Amino acid sequence: MSATRTPQEVFADHGTRLGTGDLDLISRNYTEDAVFVTPDGVLTGRAGVRQGIGRLLTDLPDADWRLTPQFAGNVLFLQWTATTATHEVTDGVDTFVFRDGLISAQTVRYTLSTRTARTA
Repeated sequence: MSATRTPQEVFADHGTRLGTGDLDLISRNYTEDAVFVTPDGVLTGRAGVRQGIGRLLTDLPDADWRLTPQFAGNVLFLQWTATTATHEVTDGVDTFVFRDGLISAQTVRYTLSTRTARTA
């Protein structure tokens, strides 16, 4: 990866890679010593990233995502919601730290809820 990529470029590429569902491809946007922090603990390295992202994608397959990113230098604060046919998240919050054109740290926190039937 190029150290000349901006955090915005890395994040845009990250979104494209997430859409593929390919955990190896996704993890290559992270540094080899990346940390992936969740309420359940800290996952380390690209293997940890694959585990953490894998759980997210399993929880929210084929989701409709709504993202509200706020960049501040090499840090991104991301608020998000996601909806699937059966589940939703209304309180997603991530923080990303970028280094040398890659993601070096990410925090992830969300509440997965079962969608209630809606009538028109």
